[in-house]
Amino acid sequence: MSNPREPEGGAAVGLKCALVIPRSVKVGGSQNRPRRLTVVLAQWCPHCVPLSVRYGQKLAKRLRVPLQIFDIDRRGQGKAADRLVRDHGDASPDYLIPQVFLEWSDGQVEHLLTGFSEQVPRTARAWRDLLSSDWLRSVLGSERP
Repeated sequence: MSNPREPEGGAAVGLKCALVIPRSVKVGGSQNRPRRLTVVLAQWCPHCVPLSVRYGQKLAKRLRVPLQIFDIDRRGQGKAADRLVRDHGDASPDYLIPQVFLEWSDGQVEHLLTGFSEQVPRTARAWRDLLSSDWLRSVLGSERP
């Protein structure tokens, strides 16, 4: 069965996306804190389910925020996913999934990760890199009372 979001002929071969290092940590003296983690995915995508769901849960737990899942194929969630990717992510008509976003308490949204179009282990490595990144350590360090 063909996926309407997949280019003709299958997956987007040769497209490479990766861990996105967010611009900056916007905490410190202010009360700006991570508010919600969102993963844009599809149930049929092996980079998404169970891989990105599991890593998304780990990251949300470490950030102490709720995890929101937008499935691009579910009515009501697809449009919200498209809008989030268009406004803050790696947007294209047939955008790559998963894409991961962190919403801050000031309303700013940062794009954290886009899955790879190559083998699933590449996306898993991007998740592991994010979970062990200096950026995450700095966010967690600034969260301490």
